[in-house]
Amino acid sequence: MEDPTATIEKLIEKAEIYSKTTLELYKYYAVYKTASIFSDLAVKIVISIVVVFFSLLLTIGLSLWIGKEIGETYYGFFITGALFALFAVLLISFKENWIKTPVSNFIINKLKEENI
Repeated sequence: MEDPTATIEKLIEKAEIYSKTTLELYKYYAVYKTASIFSDLAVKIVISIVVVFFSLLLTIGLSLWIGKEIGETYYGFFITGALFALFAVLLISFKENWIKTPVSNFIINKLKEENI
């Protein structure tokens, strides 16, 4: 029969190894989740940049066309500028619903995903 103190020492040693391994796994899990969130955000940022350039070119074209139809080019830029100001006011007014909540939900859903 084994010595009880030797058995307890083995048990403590195995518990120590288990806790170190578990801690290491949680570190890797945190790194994976962080990388997943930032890579998805990077994709969204790149898509947003493309949309911004598209919108910029479309806005310039629309401004020139409106200005040509009205008679003075700069009137078209004033009109599109006013539309952007209106959009900015709406964005500021509804920032909680349109920006903060979707971004928070995105991050929470990414953290809740279980596919490692």
